[in-house]
Amino acid sequence: MAKKKQPAGTPAIVALTAAAAEFTVHAYEHDPAHPSYGEEAAQAMGVSPDRVFKTLIAEVDGALVVAVVPVSGSLDLKALAAAVSGKRAAMADPALAERTTGYVRGGISPLGQRKRLRTVLDASAAAHPTICVSAGRRGLEVELPPATLTALTSATTSPIARP
Repeated sequence: MAKKKQPAGTPAIVALTAAAAEFTVHAYEHDPAHPSYGEEAAQAMGVSPDRVFKTLIAEVDGALVVAVVPVSGSLDLKALAAAVSGKRAAMADPALAERTTGYVRGGISPLGQRKRLRTVLDASAAAHPTICVSAGRRGLEVELPPATLTALTSATTSPIARP
């Protein structure tokens, strides 16, 4: 019996392919000296930083939560806690975030994570026909409609970013 060929790529790309989602992969040469992974991605792709979203892992009342916010802003921890009906939010330990998602910092994708976590996408994503998020490795992004990201991650949408 022949084995079904698995799609190549990161777990995020595999998840998108398996879902038959429309997406575009953008690869660029990652510079380890660049101070911001997200800003580097926006510059390398020639895309506005408000269309490139970073994936952050936070702890809300002891539970890990994925926050997806534009690289042009920062995460509002109070707003994230409120979005998931929590009281207190803090950034997760980077090592815990890497172990839980299966990705390295700077390459954490909201898609294809090792353990499915509750996900909140910043409401500003709806203003764009497509947004870019990490494809699961530094120097690799996927561009997709915000609705696709929301559907595949079962995300809620809420204003969780601040300028």
